[in-house]
Amino acid sequence: MEKLAALISAGRRLLPRAEKPRDASVYVHAGALFLKAGNFADAKEQYERAIAADPSSKQAHAGLYYALTGLGDQHNAAAHLGHALQLQAIVALPYRGTNPPIPILVILSINAGNVLIQRFLDDHIFQTYIVFVEFYESHMPLPPHQLVINAIGDADVRTDALLAAKAILSHTDAPVINPPAAVQASGRCENANRLAGVPGVITPLAITFSRRVLEAGDPTSMLASCDLNFPLLVRAPGYHMGKHFLRLETASELTAALAELPGEELIFMQYLDSRGADGNVRKYRVLMIDGRLYPVHLAISSHWKIHYFSAEMAERPEHRAEEARFLADMPGTLGPKAMEALQQIQSILGLDYAGIDFGLNKDGDILLFEANATMAVYRPDASPEWDYRRVAIEHVYTAVRQLLQSRASASSC
Repeated sequence: MEKLAALISAGRRLLPRAEKPRDASVYVHAGALFLKAGNFADAKEQYERAIAADPSSKQAHAGLYYALTGLGDQHNAAAHLGHALQLQAIVALPYRGTNPPIPILVILSINAGNVLIQRFLDDHIFQTYIVFVEFYESHMPLPPHQLVINAIGDADVRTDALLAAKAILSHTDAPVINPPAAVQASGRCENANRLAGVPGVITPLAITFSRRVLEAGDPTSMLASCDLNFPLLVRAPGYHMGKHFLRLETASELTAALAELPGEELIFMQYLDSRGADGNVRKYRVLMIDGRLYPVHLAISSHWKIHYFSAEMAERPEHRAEEARFLADMPGTLGPKAMEALQQIQSILGLDYAGIDFGLNKDGDILLFEANATMAVYRPDASPEWDYRRVAIEHVYTAVRQLLQSRASASSC
């Protein structure tokens, strides 16, 4: 503690007594002392003063990146990382076609939460320009383009990036795939609320809590007052593929969960039981592309936390056979009630490209797990046991390419 106090005291002695510009190195040194002491707020102030004195100071931008990261402001932190490393705001990807290309902009964040849209962009058709929202400044001219793809898809953690994407779009009249405003409305809690009234859809009660509030009070009583009853699911926003995602059977597990999960906020959700008569959990994935629904996969597992990569598919031929029936005949597998519900979900989301993960109950209702733009589609590997999946996946790839080409072509008319 004495060493920490000495560091902070040394940093404060370097604080300027007047507002007139000084040598940036003085502020950088003070910021470094505060940063070393873990005092991110004062470090931020000193690095900002250094940048005011010398906007080109790489040390100041790098320090501000660390200070802002420590304060939880990843979006603005990334912008200063770009300055420190002299990263480009706009990057042209190679074009390998022989015909004139279709030029498109893809708006991305340097942080997590992006849609894996690049896998659909054939570099023999599209000339792709990546625009990083954290590095883009309003005076920068955008390359010629016929289409913009907003590839920032995680509404739960990328609010700043989506607002920045919206600002970039004010500089273009080209059509936009997945407008930021539509993506912003697709967070887990928002979807649970606005889709709860759709006939044939059961959404989990989902509420975001501040960690600080939970740890300062009685979390069990807080959850109970919101009608969140155990078993509960709890996750740290911004993570996918099952990372930092827990199921709590009783209130006694809350303390350990709070200690294990990262982040300043946590999402608590009611558990929806999608087990079938055989006791296995089923999770269906359907993509929404330009107003149509496409089956992607059916994952079957004995475990509640179900993802295709960890489901019991490779070792269970009967599971693959069930998935094959779903891919070949989605309406016949799900039934008219579920199909109508999926169409309603798609209409309400208003996204050009997105996915729905869900289960079914015995009455044929959709048990909604999530619906957003970040869902990935992977081509199966070359093993022959996956041959039944190839046609459905290629339909998805074809549909996305047709969406992009048709929207771009319409803008050039």
